[in-house]
Amino acid sequence: MSTSTSPLTTQDLEFLGRPLHGLLSTAAGPLPPQPRPVWFEATAEGAIELFTESDSLKVRRLHRDPRASITVVAPVGEREQWVSVVGRTTIESGGANDLCSRLAPRYWDLEDPVRAEDLAGMLASDLVRVVIHPETVRRFTY
Repeated sequence: MSTSTSPLTTQDLEFLGRPLHGLLSTAAGPLPPQPRPVWFEATAEGAIELFTESDSLKVRRLHRDPRASITVVAPVGEREQWVSVVGRTTIESGGANDLCSRLAPRYWDLEDPVRAEDLAGMLASDLVRVVIHPETVRRFTY
């Protein structure tokens, strides 16, 4: 068993490069966090990027308080492992469609016409890119 707090390691980036869902939590003042599953990408620089619609509740909360966390967990059947990243976010108007297009084949079979149509619908919406700038990274491997 091991836990530590440090910037993203090479092993973290390898783990985060897998087709796993992240659970995003935003700061919500007196409300308890309400994690939501998201597609995400860890950049070579160690930031975490995701996309969402510009008018989503996530974005409204992040405008009020830019703190967020994302936790990614290994699936059942594998040894226990998770990585959690906490930091301040920026909301970027550019790059969201490119990120969505890059991530879609990681999670969906785009040969499936239904999924291809779903992706087209996502790309037609007003997406923004949310970037988490890590302040604390925690991990656990058992």
